[in-house]
Amino acid sequence: MTPEQESDVSLLAEWQRGDKAAGDRLFVRHFHAVDRFFANKTAAGEVQDLVQRTFMVAVERAHTFAGRASFRAFILGIANNILREHYRARVKGRHDDVDDHAIADLCAGPSSMVGAKEEQRLLLAALRSLPLESQVILELYFWEDLSGAQLAEVLGIPENTAWTRLRRARLRVGEALERLASSRALLESTRDGLEGWARSLRGASA
Repeated sequence: MTPEQESDVSLLAEWQRGDKAAGDRLFVRHFHAVDRFFANKTAAGEVQDLVQRTFMVAVERAHTFAGRASFRAFILGIANNILREHYRARVKGRHDDVDDHAIADLCAGPSSMVGAKEEQRLLLAALRSLPLESQVILELYFWEDLSGAQLAEVLGIPENTAWTRLRRARLRVGEALERLASSRALLESTRDGLEGWARSLRGASA
């Protein structure tokens, strides 16, 4: 276990025992990752509540963490479940799975279009046009730099399955970029620099 993991475990245990200061420190440490997770997937006004719910569930389920993986993967897994529950109500009574829906169809608009450049706006729009499952795994991989094992932890699937879904999602986002780009030059600029644009978006929202 790394020093960071040990510190997270300690802070989580102290918070669970009622130490508000420990909870505040843990919140500050991981707030940006959780906020970033919801920022391009929910409408304005929803993010704050979802972030708070995520951290409260983390305290309630602290006993299931036990340092088995990084706390970031643990809390992003909780955030993913909360996001799916949040949207499941919108397809309630229908037979389709929320993971098959695109965020662009589930909510009016993102809480914040963090991309200032045209390529960044195109990438964000392309991500939001994908099935939720594909958007989530791409953002976790590019924005949060999660490993295959961590992706599997967050999504609750075998690691080989995580890599398969990631490959499929990369194909889908490429197709979405082609469909949404206003020019061939913009398409090539965005597609060729996909990883770089994703890193810059991560920095912009931190």
